[in-house]
Amino acid sequence: MKTDWIGYHRDKDKLRTEIWSLLKDQAASVGDPFGHIPNFVGAELAAEKLASLPIWQQAKTIKCNPDSPQIPVRMRALQDGKRLYMAVPRLTDDRCFVELTAEDLHKHNMPLAESALAKPSKRIARKALSCGKLVSFEEMEPIDLAIVGCVAVARNGGRTGKGAGFADLELAMLTEFGLVEIDTPIVTTVHPLQIVEDSRLPMQPHDWALNWIVTAQEVIETNTSYPRPTGLNWDSLRSEQLEQIPILRKLREQE
Repeated sequence: MKTDWIGYHRDKDKLRTEIWSLLKDQAASVGDPFGHIPNFVGAELAAEKLASLPIWQQAKTIKCNPDSPQIPVRMRALQDGKRLYMAVPRLTDDRCFVELTAEDLHKHNMPLAESALAKPSKRIARKALSCGKLVSFEEMEPIDLAIVGCVAVARNGGRTGKGAGFADLELAMLTEFGLVEIDTPIVTTVHPLQIVEDSRLPMQPHDWALNWIVTAQEVIETNTSYPRPTGLNWDSLRSEQLEQIPILRKLREQE
């Protein structure tokens, strides 16, 4: 199936299609997985397992992707009183993150008990996320824990999303502003079928590896040996990324 993001890495394109097909064939996805960070059976349990870890319990500020499989993660963050940041879809705004807190929900008459349901509906999720405010990098607090969406992952920390590179860009920009540090944990929640052999997910210098992988059944500390990017790698950016993402153009002008 064609998506917006195919054609940049043939092997990863093949792997993503394989994982989407596997999830669908094994009835492990919620809805159609193709072209998406796939929502998966057990996402709520994976979020609960993540919330039991010290890296979660110690975190006050969390950055999380806005995709469906991480709805339970975002709702748990709000329930636990954490500050939550989500990127604007496709980074189309200069203020490219949304900030949301339990206080914001209360102000909009959005009960935490409803927003943190074990199986939150899409309607509730949309209502909750609309209560936030757009913030610039200068207005953000340092990130204690970053959750990213993945299509496939490897136990050595390798990962791939849909292929557009937004997660890598977000983390690189947050690093440029000192909001993500060299030891900030990078985490994902996935279905076990999304875990592949290390050799199938080679990482490039601008790619961000995972420190933790959480499924409904297992917690994997990757102890990754991949070096972490120190900021934006301008040589690796594609022309369409600069054209479509305003904040990248602004940062380039400041170079």
